[in-house]
Amino acid sequence: MELSPNALTVLEKRYLLKDDTGKIIETPAGLFHRVAKAIALNKSEQKEFHALISQLEFLPNSPTLMNAGTSLGQLSACFVLPIEDSLESIFTTLKNMALIQQSGGGTGFSFSHLRPKNDVVKSTHGIASGPVSFMKVYNATTDVIKQGGRRRGANMGVLSVHHPDIIEFITSKEKGKTLSNFNISVSVTDQFMKAAEEGEKYELVNPRTGKTVDYLKASKVFDLIAEMAWKMGDPGMIFIDEINRRHPAKRYGRIEATNPCGEVPLLPYESCNLGSINLVKMLKGQAIDWDKLERTVKIAVRFLNQVIDKNRYPIPEIRKATKLTRKIGLGVMGFAEMLIEMGIRYDTEPAVALGEKLMQFIYTTARKSSSRNATVCTIAPTGTISMIADCSSGIEPLFAKEFVKEVLGGVRLKHKLNTRQKDAVVTALEIAPEWHVRMQAAFQKYIDNAVSKTINLPGNATVEDVRKSYWLAYKLKCKGITAYRYGSKPEQVLYVEDSGCPECEI
Repeated sequence: MELSPNALTVLEKRYLLKDDTGKIIETPAGLFHRVAKAIALNKSEQKEFHALISQLEFLPNSPTLMNAGTSLGQLSACFVLPIEDSLESIFTTLKNMALIQQSGGGTGFSFSHLRPKNDVVKSTHGIASGPVSFMKVYNATTDVIKQGGRRRGANMGVLSVHHPDIIEFITSKEKGKTLSNFNISVSVTDQFMKAAEEGEKYELVNPRTGKTVDYLKASKVFDLIAEMAWKMGDPGMIFIDEINRRHPAKRYGRIEATNPCGEVPLLPYESCNLGSINLVKMLKGQAIDWDKLERTVKIAVRFLNQVIDKNRYPIPEIRKATKLTRKIGLGVMGFAEMLIEMGIRYDTEPAVALGEKLMQFIYTTARKSSSRNATVCTIAPTGTISMIADCSSGIEPLFAKEFVKEVLGGVRLKHKLNTRQKDAVVTALEIAPEWHVRMQAAFQKYIDNAVSKTINLPGNATVEDVRKSYWLAYKLKCKGITAYRYGSKPEQVLYVEDSGCPECEI
């Protein structure tokens, strides 16, 4: 096992156990042993899990690496909590969010059931302050918690496009650092998208009364979403009807929200355990070792399924909902390097075709290996676990040939590509938006959860580039979409060092 300097820095900063004084009391080898032992049912399986993790062929999500085998024992990355239209529900959910984030989990919410701003509050004879005001309360709480200094607290805030406060929501992050701990996404229906395409109006409905209170021109709302996404990276879109059409546990309810990065749509109180296969390790020369990949998928599915039973859940409702559907999310990382090793450019038909073939194989194998899991596959962003594995994140292309990533505490880690197959190297900001979306759609075909993928745009991209990307994502049956124009936020995680692409700079 060889770990890169960046991997060691991340492990020391976030993952290795510390004593009460903050002194590190665990080695990376000790971490891998701890995790394998905590999840395995016997010595043979422990050896199998340890081999997979220590060779960096598969890594589980961060809370599992942090908390497996510890007194905390909270192993899930993703949660969705319900919020009903009462002060009691709003603040009970806030308390539950705090417990989850303290243990390293991320939380998603739909605020769509809350009555709109200036609506009546009969119990106090006052007026309601609306969903966005309560989002600010949640945001401030996340600021205070900061997940024990090991992970940034992360939330997803979702609001239905039919909510009367939708314009306030779409523009809520326009001013500075408001809602800095939230990703926000508009939940759009097929009805809205059809109205936007045909230049029609659509209705706004008060969730308290169920009555239509106004109409807006759908195309103007769609354009405003695209403009705000161009300006500041939010909001994204969630295609809620597509999510529910393909949801394998429909009988248990309708999905309204996702986890913070959008890759796991969940029912109220569900959690999900994620893990990713390092595709660079699945190559034999310049070809995919399908037999090794099959073995890895089978072991990884068993690992993730057992996490459900070994987990210590923050509240009883989450334990019940999670064990009912037993959702897991096996995904990949290192896809960009795999393409480079194989001599295939990311923004080409062969790359998209390979992505689809690869995910079909992983999904089919995972489904055969699973008897009770409602979902088995997800593409997660793999932000820090890909740094441990020293590979590119998720299915993203290389961000740049040289870039800097800022991790918790302001530590800046430099990455430099060691060019191998030079003709196959293309970076995120050089790729046309269409290819980003097409790659996301190719993977989504064989994923029962969803795909975390950022449509990275250069600084000189236009609002129309964002608009076209969002439309294409809907047409290609993605479950959601996020675009980010380089430099559109005052602070960002990735910075170009020398991309060889002048238009990529701010």
